[in-house]
Amino acid sequence: MLGPHLSDWLHLGIRWLHVIAGVVWIGTSFYFVWLNNHVRETPDQPPGSEAELWAVHGGAFYRVMKYQKPPTLPDKLHWFKWEAYTTWLSGFSLLVLIFYIDAPLFLIDPAKVEMTRWTAAAIGTATLVLGWIVYEAISRSALLDSPVWYGVVSLVLITGVAIGLSMVFTDRGAYIHVGALLGTLMAGNVFFIIIPAQRELVAAMEEGREPDVELGKHAGQRSLHNNYMTLPVLFIMISSHFPFTYGHERSWAVLGGLIVVGAAIRHWYNLRGQGHDNVWLMPAAALGMIVLALVTVPSSNRSVVDTETVAFQKGVDIVHARCTPCHSATPTQPGFPVAPKDIVFDTSDQMVNQAALIRAFAVDTEIMPLANVTSMTDEERAILEIWLDEHTNG
Repeated sequence: MLGPHLSDWLHLGIRWLHVIAGVVWIGTSFYFVWLNNHVRETPDQPPGSEAELWAVHGGAFYRVMKYQKPPTLPDKLHWFKWEAYTTWLSGFSLLVLIFYIDAPLFLIDPAKVEMTRWTAAAIGTATLVLGWIVYEAISRSALLDSPVWYGVVSLVLITGVAIGLSMVFTDRGAYIHVGALLGTLMAGNVFFIIIPAQRELVAAMEEGREPDVELGKHAGQRSLHNNYMTLPVLFIMISSHFPFTYGHERSWAVLGGLIVVGAAIRHWYNLRGQGHDNVWLMPAAALGMIVLALVTVPSSNRSVVDTETVAFQKGVDIVHARCTPCHSATPTQPGFPVAPKDIVFDTSDQMVNQAALIRAFAVDTEIMPLANVTSMTDEERAILEIWLDEHTNG
């Protein structure tokens, strides 16, 4: 078995690879959608080309031409696929290493459903597989002819998945699995749809026959789907820093709202690239963010207890009993060889200095303790709220 230090470096290496590959993949996706939206027919474009675009970058001028069927193929043709595959493989590896191997800590919430780590892993992987099957079905149905209804049905389905997962997993585990599902759909589009269509297109060119236009059209649609999914996936990747989203009592609704906002922003940019002005979409997205900020304002726990004052030591004792077993220089909670994020509550000074984190993760939400392994009660959370108000600036 790897020691804690080497295990942390393994996680860091895979996470770093995941972020780097994801940045490259999303960057190429954004660029090619931008390119498709901005190429135009011009009087002096080369014969046989459909459209072209001139750009300046890095001290040089670039001329890009779009062909459905170029006169010849070059010896070197660049493909864009390993970015997607590397992102998904590294992401799934993190899912296994963090959420499946350590499922009792990060994925299973006994207060919701008692299950083994194998059951939790089976539910998680089944969500990805079944999600792809359902997505494929609706993406090959008549719904695709109506973008509005396709979007509505897709939002309802992904929100339904979020609701279902939030009923069986920890709040963070549910969010990360929705992100994993969207990432799986994106990678599946590349592996099963986009790359095979491109292989057929190249083969048709090499064999001197007409390419299948429908395959190309379908691949283009899936590429556009990926473009709209990127902003929600990016949010979920960073959402662990914002517990008021996944820790909200209606976390699935918050996620649904953020997906709509992200898709609206992406749609505004796509319309702008196509030369269509839209004056209301971006303000509507901004208003949506303001509404989400207002509805996620934490509610008070004070009504659970009768007192309005708490002795300083009372709050310290609760933190020691419920938080310090994990957050200590020498953790006593099984499964925690070191303190998560190196956050330590061994002394009262450390508690006061980290008061904002205690409020965000244990009072405003119930994210901590993880899966409530130390059994913090609602009364204790209410007492902590009063203690934080009275004795700290957090």
